[in-house]
Amino acid sequence: MTTIAVMADPPREGLVATELAATSPLTEAEAAELYAAMLKDVFVAVTRSGGDLLVNYRSDDLLPAEHVTDTPAEAEVRALAATALDDPSDARLEPQVGSTFDARAGNTVTHLLREEGVNSAAVVEGSAPFLTRPLVDNAAMKLRRSEVVLGASTRGRAYYAGFTEPIDFTDAFAAPELETLTARGRDAGHEVDFTPIQPVVETGEDLLDALPLLNARVGAERAVPVHTATVADELGLRVAYDESDPRVVRD
Repeated sequence: MTTIAVMADPPREGLVATELAATSPLTEAEAAELYAAMLKDVFVAVTRSGGDLLVNYRSDDLLPAEHVTDTPAEAEVRALAATALDDPSDARLEPQVGSTFDARAGNTVTHLLREEGVNSAAVVEGSAPFLTRPLVDNAAMKLRRSEVVLGASTRGRAYYAGFTEPIDFTDAFAAPELETLTARGRDAGHEVDFTPIQPVVETGEDLLDALPLLNARVGAERAVPVHTATVADELGLRVAYDESDPRVVRD
């Protein structure tokens, strides 16, 4: 069984999804709302799989001073999990440790493997709403044969990074993540495998991939990330196709 650490920030305006807001029709507040919805869908996908959910939140002492509020980060993230999950106790919350994302992810994975003795540990971010139970379980199967399993996304990114043995995590998530993480895995003498490509939603350009996929899955009555699809619909987001390049617009 894989312990999956979802790296979660409190969904505060100007703190999360800032690049998405800067490159799409969304305001910073709306981008934070969409981030919160995606994070909830990630929580749901993990709890429906055979993995264990660890919500690894960024605590107040790791946040920029201007984004610290009267509500503790832990309480804000815990409330998200409570609204997303049928049984909130399915989520274990632990604070992140480290000054950079690479350090925080590496510390979490290394601690789980070496101190808690789990068979495998993975890192997922809140920008991966298309993570599903089959993808999580498929990665777990691959981790029985390979020490590193990566979920490939567009433009060299990774929506999932799983390990049965630690690697050198210093700058391991530097772009392009897929290549960097693969190189670190191979440098450590590990086998590396991959799961099917899925979009992440971090920029306006990512919405060009995500929105048609959401709409198609809704139209086909297939499984969708419900929270993400609901917020995208409420915000009136769609992709317009005309004589110019495809672009994200709002109804």
